[in-house]
Amino acid sequence: MTRIPLKLEEMVDGTTLRGRLEALAGDAGGTSQNRAAIVAALRETIKNGKAHAEQLLTEDGGGTACAQRISHLMDEVIRALYDFAATHIYPRINPSSGERMTLVAVGGYGRGTLAPGSDIDLLFLLPYKQTPWGEQIAEYILYVLWDLGLKVGHATRTVDECIRLSRSDMTIRTAILEARFIWGEEPLYDELMERFDREVVKDTGPEFIAAKLGERDERHRKWFETRYLVEPNVKDGKGGLRDLHTLFWIAKYFYRVRTGEELVRKGVFTRQEYRAFTKAEDFLWAVRCHLHFLTKKPEERLYFDVQRDIAERLGYVAHPGLSAVERFMKHYFLMAKTVGDLTRIFCSALEEEQDKHVEGFNRLFQSFSRRRRKLPGTSDFVIDNNRITIARDDVFEKDPVNLIRLFWFADRHGLEYHADALRLVTRSLQLVDRTLRRDKQANRLFLDLLTSHRNPELNLLRMNEAGLLGKFIPDFGKIVAMMQFNMYHHYTVDEHLLHCVGVLAAIEQGREATIHPMTTKLMPGMKAQRELLYVAVLLHDIAKGRPEDHSEAGAKIARRLCPIMGFSAGDTETIAWLIENHLVMSMTAQTRDLNDRKTIEDFAAVVQSVERLKLLAVLTVCDIRGVGPGVFNGWKGQLLRTLYYETELLLTGGFSETSRGERGVAGRIALTRALGDWPDAERDRVVAVHYDNYLMTVDLVDQLRHAAFIRDTDQAGRRLATMVNPRPVEGVTEITILAPDHPRLLSVIAGACAGAGANIVDAQIFTTVDGRALDTILITREFDLDQDEERRARRVGTLIEDVLSGKSWLPDMIEKRTKPKRGQKVFRITPHASLRNTLSNRFSVIEVEGLDRPGLLSEITGALSDLSLDIASAHITTFGEKVIDTFYVTDLTGQKIENPTRMEMILTRLREVLENGTRPAAARTSMPEKA
Repeated sequence: MTRIPLKLEEMVDGTTLRGRLEALAGDAGGTSQNRAAIVAALRETIKNGKAHAEQLLTEDGGGTACAQRISHLMDEVIRALYDFAATHIYPRINPSSGERMTLVAVGGYGRGTLAPGSDIDLLFLLPYKQTPWGEQIAEYILYVLWDLGLKVGHATRTVDECIRLSRSDMTIRTAILEARFIWGEEPLYDELMERFDREVVKDTGPEFIAAKLGERDERHRKWFETRYLVEPNVKDGKGGLRDLHTLFWIAKYFYRVRTGEELVRKGVFTRQEYRAFTKAEDFLWAVRCHLHFLTKKPEERLYFDVQRDIAERLGYVAHPGLSAVERFMKHYFLMAKTVGDLTRIFCSALEEEQDKHVEGFNRLFQSFSRRRRKLPGTSDFVIDNNRITIARDDVFEKDPVNLIRLFWFADRHGLEYHADALRLVTRSLQLVDRTLRRDKQANRLFLDLLTSHRNPELNLLRMNEAGLLGKFIPDFGKIVAMMQFNMYHHYTVDEHLLHCVGVLAAIEQGREATIHPMTTKLMPGMKAQRELLYVAVLLHDIAKGRPEDHSEAGAKIARRLCPIMGFSAGDTETIAWLIENHLVMSMTAQTRDLNDRKTIEDFAAVVQSVERLKLLAVLTVCDIRGVGPGVFNGWKGQLLRTLYYETELLLTGGFSETSRGERGVAGRIALTRALGDWPDAERDRVVAVHYDNYLMTVDLVDQLRHAAFIRDTDQAGRRLATMVNPRPVEGVTEITILAPDHPRLLSVIAGACAGAGANIVDAQIFTTVDGRALDTILITREFDLDQDEERRARRVGTLIEDVLSGKSWLPDMIEKRTKPKRGQKVFRITPHASLRNTLSNRFSVIEVEGLDRPGLLSEITGALSDLSLDIASAHITTFGEKVIDTFYVTDLTGQKIENPTRMEMILTRLREVLENGTRPAAARTSMPEKA
C-alpha cells in the first residue's frame, strides 16, 4: 500500500515557535497581558497548521496522514508551551527529585492521530506526590489550552497511582495502553510503561478482551446494531473508527504488540487483510477529518446535510443511476463491511490463541466441553461449541456447493457460525462462478434457506456479510451497501431487502398478529405460493441505482433469475408482476380516496385476481415495515386493510351496486334508528343537517360521535368547536372541527397544525346543510399513553380554534414555532403537479409532489381556495423529505375541472407555490361574523 508522505516539517517548526514565545517573555512573563500574547501566537500557529493539514488532505487524500499531522502540530504546541512555562513562568531553582514531570498523550491522542476537532487527552505524570511547582506548570498549560478553545481531558498522577487505578478502571487502563511520550522526563514514561506491562497487562488478557467487546456491543446497541444506518456515526457507529481501535487495543494488550505490522507476523491477519485494515482506517479518517473541517466542530455523524459536501471534497462524481453522494456513501458502507469482516477474522484468531493459553485441567475440561461433534448428514462440516465450522480447509474448493450448504446446515440445526468458517467463505469467493450459480442443488439449498421456517433473515445477513450473497446473485451484489439519498429509507438497499424477509417470516410465524392482523390471517392460505412470495420480497428493490425505473428493471431481472431457481413459467411471471407493481398498493392506499368507487375499480383492474391481491398485500406490508423503525403505523395498516377488503369484494362480485341515492337513504335511516333514544325533534334536526355523501362515507360509530358533538356545541351556543379522539390501533389521533364554512377553512386548519408541530396524514371534509363545515383531520400520534396524547391533541385543537377565531396570527406562529427537519434543505425535488379527471367519476384529482416544509399544506390548500376550487377530501403522504398530497376537488358549482386553459392555470399556480412558497391569505382571515 502506498504510504502518504507525512510532511510533518511543513506543519510547524518547533524551533521557530519557541523563538516566538521567547520573544514574548520579556520581564513580565507571568502577567495576564503577556499570557494573552502567548495565546494569540499559539492560536495563529494552530490555525495555520490546521489550514495546511486541510490543504494537504485535499491534495493527497490521506486521512490517517492528516490525523497524524494534526497530532504532530499539537505535540509541538504543547512542547513549546511546556518549555516556556518551565523556563519563564515557573523556573525551577535547585530542583528536587520530586520536581520532575512528563507530558504523556493518552487516549486517541496517544495513538498519534487527531481529528481537527478532537479532544486532547493529557496525562501529567509525576514520580511521587504532587509538588507546588508541578501543580503550577500543569495549571498554566491547561489554562492556555483552554484559552485556545481546546477541549482537554487531563489527569495528574504519579506512576504508582496510574498502576493502581488502571487495575480497577478499564477506561484508565485503555488510556495508558495507548500512552505516548510527548515531552519532559522520558525515563519516567519508560518506567510507567514497563510497570504497566509487567504489573497490569500480564495474564489479564481475557479480562480486558471481555470488557472491550462488552463496550463495543453496548455501543452498537446504542447505534441500532447495524452498520448501514444512512446517517452513520463515523467514530462510534458499527463499522466505524472505534471498532478498528477496539481491535487494535485488544491486539496490543493480548498479543503484546505495538504496531499493526506485528499482527501479520503473528499470523492474526494475512498481508492482504492488514492492507484492508489500513485502507479502511485511512478512508474513515479522511471522512472524519473532512467532517470536522467542514462543520468547524467535532461532528461525528454523517448527517444528510453534510454528505453531499463530503462527497464533493473526496472527489466523487455521479454515474448513471447513482448520484455522487450515493456513490460516496456506498463506498463508506463497503468500508464499514470491511471492518466487520476484519472483526470476525480477528476474533477467530483470538479464540484460537486463548485456547493455547488454557492450562492443565482447565484445558482438558474445555477440550471436553467444546470438543468437535459430527454434524448429521455431512462429513464436510462439524459442530464446535454449538457453532458450525469446516471439517477441513479444502471443503469449499472440493465442492463449491458447500459454500451454500454451510448456511443451509446452520439454519437446519439452529447453529451459530464459527469465525473460521465465515473467514474461509470470504477467502473462497473466487469459487463462485456461473456453474455454481446455475447448479440446481445450490439453488434448491438457497431457496430452502430463503424460505426457512426458522430465521431466514439472520442466515441471509451472515451470508451477505461474508460476501457470498452478492457473489451468488450478482444483481444483489450491485445493491450491497447502496444507500438512497433521502430521509425516508433508513437502511441501505440490501439491508432493507433482508429486513423485509425477516418481516415476512415473522408474519408467517404469527409473531406480528397484533401489528398485521390481515396479513397474518392471509398467510396460512398461501402455502402454495410462499416460495414465490419470499423471492419477490427478496428481489423487489434489486434494480435500485439503475437509470431505468427500478420496478420494471427488477421484473426483468426476476424473469431471468427465477427459472434458474427452479420456478415454472407461470410462477416466474407472478414474481415479475409483483416486483413490477410492488408500489401500486401502497401508493393507492395512501394517496387516493378509498371511499371513491373509481379508486377501487382502477386498483382491481391492475390486480385482476384475488390471488395476486393477497400476494401484493403481504409484499406491500413487508416493504413498508422494512424501510425503518416507525415508518409503518396503524393508520397505514388501516388504509391497506380498507383497500384490500373493498377490492376483494369487487373481485369476488360482492361490491355494492346500489345507487348513491338508495345508499344515502339507507344511511339516513340507519343513523335515525341509532339515535332512537334521543328526543324526536333533536334527533331529526341533527340527522337532517347531513348531505348523503357524509352518510355514505362515514362509519355509523363515528356518525354517532359527531351527532353528540354537534348537539353539545349547539346547546353551548358555540359557533366553533373541536373534538379529539385518540386512535391507538391506527397510530393516529383524530381532531374534528365544527365551524362556519368558508373556502379557506382547510388552509387555516393545516397552518394551525403546522404551527403546533402536528403532522396531518389525512383529512375528510364535509359541509352541512346549515352552512357549517364538519372537517376531520388525522395527525400522527406522538405519545404512547392515550391520556398524554389526548392532552396534546386538545392543545392542537385549542390552537386551531384560536387561529380560526382570529386570536392568533398564523404566519407569525408558523415562523416562530416551526423549523425544517435537519438535513431537509439539502434535498432537491423538482416540483410536480397534475390534474386528472379519470381517477374519479365525481371529482377532479389534483396531485402535488415536492420538498416538504413547515406550512406547505396550508399554502397549497390556500392556493386551491384562491383558484375557486372546493376540496372534497385531502390525502397527505410524506416520504421523508418528500410530500405527495392528493386533493379531490370540484369547481364551486360542483363540477369537474375540464377547461384546458383553466387546468393549466391551476397547475402553474401550484408549481409556483411548491417552488417559491406563499404567505397564504387564509392566514389573515378569521371566521366571518354571523349574519
